[in-house]
Amino acid sequence: MTVREPDVVDDGTRAEAERLAALDTALTSTGRSPAAALWFVRPVVLTVVNILVFALVAFFLVKLIPGDPVVSATAGRLSGSALEAARESYGLTGTWIQQLGTYLGQLAHFDLGTSIATGRPVAQDFATRIPATLELVLSGLLFACIVSLLAAHFIVTHRANRFAKILTSYARSAGALPEYVIGIAFLFVFYAELHIAPAPSGRLDPILIAPPVVTNFPILDSLLAGDGEAFQSYVAHLALPVIVMVVAHSPLLIKMLILSLDEAIDDPATKFRVASGASRRTILASVYRRALPSAVATLGMLFGLFLGGAVVLESLFGLGGLGQYAVDAVNSSDVFALRSFLVVVAAMCLVIYLITDLVTMLLDSRRRPGVAGKDA
Repeated sequence: MTVREPDVVDDGTRAEAERLAALDTALTSTGRSPAAALWFVRPVVLTVVNILVFALVAFFLVKLIPGDPVVSATAGRLSGSALEAARESYGLTGTWIQQLGTYLGQLAHFDLGTSIATGRPVAQDFATRIPATLELVLSGLLFACIVSLLAAHFIVTHRANRFAKILTSYARSAGALPEYVIGIAFLFVFYAELHIAPAPSGRLDPILIAPPVVTNFPILDSLLAGDGEAFQSYVAHLALPVIVMVVAHSPLLIKMLILSLDEAIDDPATKFRVASGASRRTILASVYRRALPSAVATLGMLFGLFLGGAVVLESLFGLGGLGQYAVDAVNSSDVFALRSFLVVVAAMCLVIYLITDLVTMLLDSRRRPGVAGKDA
């Protein structure tokens, strides 16, 4: 669809178009019940219930593992009273109902238990690893959003362009190549052959000293400490994994944005704005506003994909974040650390999904329970 302003437009018609563009949607409430006013309560309650259900699933998964977890993790080095004391400290004594009660009581107090392999509280290990993983995931999401918005805008506004057709083909390849395949290929090309990327041996060059820990976000801590060399090293080691994430997941976001933008462009409200002489900026703002709720929902889903991919990429690039912690827990048979990892990752994803649901409902009130609307 070609968008242009007519040569002569009535001032009253233009003003009406601008007003409609600002409102963009005429909303009518289906009722004045308390449920309509408390539209946000239902998704919050569902999120809490889902976290609880997943915590129960994680508990029973550990219970189904054959053998004694303490014996497996300690390779049989404990026996007699020492083994019984260790089992009691990990809440493995008593009936399974008592063990479940102990486990849920710990979770209620945000106590994730103690790692068998390290002997430290799991929450303490997570406090140092989750920020580093979030730094990787959020960086990937940020650049994926930038790339996808630019690509989708170019495709929609330059349909006949050859490069736009290439980008469209790229968007159709969503999910064709997993992250670990792209990561291995990029390591071979940019590290082994071209020697551009640093060695996949951590987040910081071995010759450098890590800056003082303030937030546990490595890049942010280096900025707060004013350590330019550490900052450059952190960014250099994070660049290739972020590029891998962007290349692997941007097609899905581009594809969704193209569909949403095309739907918004063909919407009768957009055609009315074009016909009534609204400015190009106003029309584009209206189009993107209508496409934004779907984009936000997709970002929530992508967060889960990025977080799952971080488990592989952190191991592949030696970044030592939450993903590497999970791999170490599996290798050491530390089922308690692994159980806490599953619960925490699930809770993080569910909270992000909740936030995206709430933001989507704020952007488009028609998506709220008890509210209906019609296009302007």
